[in-house]
Amino acid sequence: MLIPILIFDVALVAWSLHLMQEALNRKEFSLMLAGTLVALVAAAMLVVYFLVGNCLSQLL
Repeated sequence: MLIPILIFDVALVAWSLHLMQEALNRKEFSLMLAGTLVALVAAAMLVVYFLVGNCLSQLL
């Protein structure tokens, strides 16, 4: 189950880098903010996945 989540996370990071590059090209703060938020979501998703995995392994 880890592989699809990792693929989705890599896609989110790639999208955030694309948004940030567009923000630099267009000099738009909103795109930079969007890219940062997408990168934070990707990081938070991994943290939650590993925390839940740890909790479930201890319960079972």
